Amino acid sequence: VQLQACGGGLVQAGGSLRLSCAASGSIFSLNVMDWYRQSPGKQRELVAAVTSGDNTNYADSVKGRFTISRDNTKNTVFLQMSSLKPEDTGVYYCHVLWRKGLLNSWRDYWGQGTQVTISS
Repeated sequence: VQLQACGGGLVQAGGSLRLSCAASGSIFSLNVMDWYRQSPGKQRELVAAVTSGDNTNYADSVKGRFTISRDNTKNTVFLQMSSLKPEDTGVYYCHVLWRKGLLNSWRDYWGQGTQVTISS
């Protein structure tokens, strides 16, 4: 599997960005698709997750500001980020649970990361 993330950049506080991450390869099915971020000096943390049934989960710090969604026809996950704050700055990583076939085990895979920088 390959993950292609894009949409990062530099914006001012209060602005918006939309990240996308497309999975490709020999994918039979995708389970959870999520976004993590690693801010300077901090450990990688879960930002938002969406299951194959469209159940979502968010870090408390982004609730009400970020929205995660997925397009199963395109194996793509999105993260709409609004009301951005300087503390949202970091490298955002796409992560998925996938399998090659019905009888295969679920495996996880990480994208390469995209930089998000919020200026004050």
